[in-house]
Parts: sequence; C-alpha cells; structure tokens
Amino acid sequence: MAKKRRRKYSRGSGEEVRREMHRYKRGRAKSGRGGKGGKVKSRKQAIAIALSKARKKGKKVPRKKR
Repeated sequence: MAKKRRRKYSRGSGEEVRREMHRYKRGRAKSGRGGKGGKVKSRKQAIAIALSKARKKGKKVPRKKR
C-alpha cells in the first residue's frame, strides 16, 4: 500500500505561483522591492518571487535553502 503523502507547499502558495506565472507569461512580472528591479526573465525567477510572496503572507512553504 502506498503511504499518504503530506503537501510540501500549501494550496494557497500554489495559487500564488499560478498568479505570478500568469503575470510572467504576459511580460508584467517585475523583480525587486516594489517591482523596481526590472523585468523577470526566467520561469525559475518567477516561481522564486511567488514563493517569497507566499512566505510573507504566512502560507505553508518550506524554508529557503542556504
């Protein structure tokens, strides 16, 4: 029997990633504090921004690797 797995990321943080990817695909995603750092150029960067936003909102997201 397969074990029941726990979610690493909450559904809310998944929603945050979905929203950020939507913005990235349309060229509206910005990096840096207040979006002053310029345009997001990669998918990885867009996902990192979304997870960072989710962390700030207190959603369940694993800690950043050092």
